[in-house]
Amino acid sequence: MRNRNASLLIVLAALSVAGCARENDAGALLGTLEWDRIAMPAEVSEPITQILVKEGEHVAADQLLLTLDPRRTQAQVDAAQADVARLTAALDELRHGARIETIDASRAALARAQAGAVNAKLARDRAAEIRKRGLNSQADLDNADAALRQANAETNSARASLDELLHGTRVEDVSQGEAALAQARAQLAQLQVTLSRLSVRATRAGRVDLLPYKLGDRPAQGASLVSLLVGDAPYARVYVPETLRANLTQGARFKVSIDGAAAAFDATVQRIASEPTFTPYYALSGDDASRLAWRAELLLDATDKTKELPAGLPCRASLAEEKKR
Repeated sequence: MRNRNASLLIVLAALSVAGCARENDAGALLGTLEWDRIAMPAEVSEPITQILVKEGEHVAADQLLLTLDPRRTQAQVDAAQADVARLTAALDELRHGARIETIDASRAALARAQAGAVNAKLARDRAAEIRKRGLNSQADLDNADAALRQANAETNSARASLDELLHGTRVEDVSQGEAALAQARAQLAQLQVTLSRLSVRATRAGRVDLLPYKLGDRPAQGASLVSLLVGDAPYARVYVPETLRANLTQGARFKVSIDGAAAAFDATVQRIASEPTFTPYYALSGDDASRLAWRAELLLDATDKTKELPAGLPCRASLAEEKKR
């Protein structure tokens, strides 16, 4: 009888302890430990020529992480620079007008064409006179007429070329030259940015989380080359049930427990989602409302220990004692 009473007392004590534990865990928020993450994408698809960091290594802002083969892009930059130089020279020529030597050469060409036209007219007149006497054929006269017309056309062409040089460049031609040069310079600037990004540098200080490619791999354009964990400390991403949401505000203090850690970490609510997750709120009513949950982020206080915590660890957060009271 005594043994039976003792067993009953043990069972009642165990149930009491379990009930207390469930009561204490009722306000616990479950989630995972996360970091702000930055991905460094491949600007172009080129082979990896250097990997200068390792996973888990801390890096400073603007530190060189890896490099891609720059030869193709460098050739494109060189071609764009040559194009800019060519268009710059062409625009200068449009603005400054023709050289004196070019104008003199055009005048000489006009004089030569005019002399040819005079000779062609004399030859045509002689052919016409001889034709009247019946000493040549009609074909000879026709050939002389054609030669005269050709000489006059060459004279007109030479005179137009000289007038173009003397009158200078049209405003529209200068505007077109300026637009072409601006486009070439923009293309060069774009290629120079692409070339600089083949040397992949950290945009923020952080810790290397993932290097998915090996030396010699050729990632696709836009593929993530390096994944960095950034920030002073991680945060716990937890889900707040409907029963606790009304009393939870930003700035509330929590204790975050992680398996394997000797002590809980202090944390502060920095963000609470404005809309619930899981089952859509518009599809629930009555008792179903208790199934709602709001995602919250609890930023851990920055310490030497929190800086080394990895992402993805399961965690559990409870309100700090001072808040409970």
